[in-house]
Amino acid sequence: MFEVYITKAAKYLPNEAVSNDEMEGYLGLINDAASKARRIILRNNKIVSRYYAIDKNGKSTHSNAELTQNAIAQLFDENFTSQDLEVLSCGTSTPDIFLPSHAAMVHGLLKNKSVELNSSTGVCCAGMNSLKFGFLSVRSGNSKNAICTGSEKVSTWLNAQMYNHEAANLKSLEEQPIIAFKKDFLRWMLSDGAGAFLLENKPKGPISLKIEWMEAFSYAYELETCMYAGGEKQENGEIKAWSDYAPEQWLNESVFAIKQDVKLLDQFILSKGAESMKDAMDKNKITSDQVDYFIPHVSSNFFVEGLKKGLHEKGIGMTDEKWFMNLSRVGNVGSASIYLAVEELMNSGKLKKGDHILLSVPESGRFSFAYAYLTVC
Repeated sequence: MFEVYITKAAKYLPNEAVSNDEMEGYLGLINDAASKARRIILRNNKIVSRYYAIDKNGKSTHSNAELTQNAIAQLFDENFTSQDLEVLSCGTSTPDIFLPSHAAMVHGLLKNKSVELNSSTGVCCAGMNSLKFGFLSVRSGNSKNAICTGSEKVSTWLNAQMYNHEAANLKSLEEQPIIAFKKDFLRWMLSDGAGAFLLENKPKGPISLKIEWMEAFSYAYELETCMYAGGEKQENGEIKAWSDYAPEQWLNESVFAIKQDVKLLDQFILSKGAESMKDAMDKNKITSDQVDYFIPHVSSNFFVEGLKKGLHEKGIGMTDEKWFMNLSRVGNVGSASIYLAVEELMNSGKLKKGDHILLSVPESGRFSFAYAYLTVC
């Protein structure tokens, strides 16, 4: 078994930062009406800027694959070129196309050589799952290196035109043409970007992060779906797939829109998060005293105090000075968020050799959680 190190981290955030007041200028107005939920959601999530890979006309400036390639390109230098790459592992919730895989599309842009590919799907844990594939590949000796990524191109999914058919259909039925909160909610939460790590079997450069362990948990066996796209939730909690709808229903009911059951989210995301983090720490025999920096991916600042309380109740509370978050500055970028936070901390000048970092990533899709414990070398 080989040791595994994050020897370099990079990010790519497209275009200029978008303020709260500019958001509807990019995403558009559904049924030509301002969202009634926007200000409430932004007040709770405390995000003040984010990045979109679209212009003010809603036209794409980058694909998801291009965002990912631009982050990866920053990992290459004279000591590690694209020709040295052995494994490419890419995670995303929002691939540009169904097929081929996201990793294959990214590899097509790299134009380097044949490499082993892995594509991780899901929601926020997709980035951690791609990292674990690379970690296990290097750890086992399958490869000497791997590049792992998390990326999202969600802005086009949130554009008003994706919902206008549903609003018009409701209006024709003489119902109030307001898109359900489970859909409108996420328009003011999610944004675009990509992060990338270079993993190698030896430390390199001024700072490397040794991956001590990674753990993952799923509660899908006992909890119904919370966040989804490409289907509609039925009264019995099951998801009816897009392929079981008539084509006209795809537009009239916004079947492909990203949705979230906020009541289910509020009921389980914190309790299962604290439970799984306790299990991960106990399994690997570490305590809060052995964590110098705690980097949680939190979708909204609304959950921070509840998470602190839940961790303290489990005996694994982290003091405020250990928390490191950049949600307010870069937004909620789903599977890329943990990469963006690690990249910022790794290049901040704050880290000292011997420091320990705990990463925590929840996924509300069907309640999955992933953790990693790093040592600064």
